[in-house]
Parts: sequence; C-alpha cells; structure tokens
Amino acid sequence: MDFPSGSPEDLADLIRAYPLAWLVTCGVEGFDATPLPLIAETDETGEVVALIGHCSRRNAQTAALRKDPAAFALFMGPQGYISPALVSKERWVPTWNFAVAILALEVELDDDGTENAVRRLTEQVEADRPEPWTMEQAGERIGMLMQRIVGFRARVLAKDVRLKLGQEEDAATAAEIIARLADGGLAEWMGRMNRDRIGPGARGHSAGNQVSVSAGIDG
Repeated sequence: MDFPSGSPEDLADLIRAYPLAWLVTCGVEGFDATPLPLIAETDETGEVVALIGHCSRRNAQTAALRKDPAAFALFMGPQGYISPALVSKERWVPTWNFAVAILALEVELDDDGTENAVRRLTEQVEADRPEPWTMEQAGERIGMLMQRIVGFRARVLAKDVRLKLGQEEDAATAAEIIARLADGGLAEWMGRMNRDRIGPGARGHSAGNQVSVSAGIDG
C-alpha cells in the first residue's frame, strides 16, 4: 500500500522533532543497529541531503562502517492507535496512524568533525530552552568525552517516507479524530497533514518546531 510521502519540509521537520533514529548496518560484519540522535542537513531547496551524528568508538558499528559505509536510518515519528470511540460515524473500523521515514545512507566517519557534529546537535536540541546549555559548560570533561566518540556525515542516497495521518479519511472524520486525540504529537501531525482540508485551526500548524529532546554525547 502506498502512503503519502509529504514534502521535503515535512521530512526535515519530522527529523528535527523526532531525531532519535536506529542506525542499521548489515554488511560483511553482520547485522547491527544503534539508536542515535541525528540532525538533518538540507540543500537550498529544503531536501534532506545528509544526516549528521556521532557514535562511540567502541561501538562495533564504527569498525563496520569503516569497512562498508552503507547503512539505513529508521525514524519513528508520532504514531498511535485510532479507536472507533473517537469517531461518530457508524461502522467505522480502527486503524493505526504513523509518520515514519527510512533513509538509505553512505556514512563517512569524520574524526576532525566530531566536535562540530556534537555542537550542532547540542545547539539544535537546546535551542528552545530559556538558558541553552553549551558544551563549554562541561569544562575539561568535554575533551575527554570527545576522545571516546567519532562524528560522521551520512549522505542520503534514497528516502522512503510514509505519513499515514488521516489523509484517507473524509475531512469531517479527520477533524473529529484530531479534536479527540489525547496524544498531542500525533494530533499535531495529523493537523499538519490535513490543514488544507480542515482549516488552519487544526492542531499541527507548527509541529516541526516543537522539539523536546535530551541528547548525550557518548552514545
């Protein structure tokens, strides 16, 4: 079944709002997967062209990627069960809504870019805080931590974005589900993907700017 893929902006905002992804490798070293916070790098048209991240030097995937740079990043955005209890239409059946993305990557480990990768992630996830934390606040400890990790830039080779967020419902049903959903994140994104049909008052007008993530630097 085909699902709407949205716009380049939708993908960039999805990664920004839900940056923790599974980095998956399956090369000569075998299958492995690590959850890592990643940030999207976009071109002048808004297309996501690369992902920036870092991982532990002791992670088996680090050695594997030096031999074979092929990998996938699996992003899970808002998702949830949609019960018939939310819908007044008779004989409506339950479904599951979600926003996910699979990106095929070519990963380039970058020892010299490690600090920059961590700094970019930190600045992004701290941006909405009243007093954003900076790496300088860690003092001498930051240098020791940098020795344990390595940054990378992963070029995006292909994308598979699937946004099943109520677009298949009629406008009245979509609006009803959004209004009754307790899950704010899922409601926001359903509103975002349906606002051309149900108006700008739907939740989700600025979902891409709502980021609340704490990220470590020794993953």
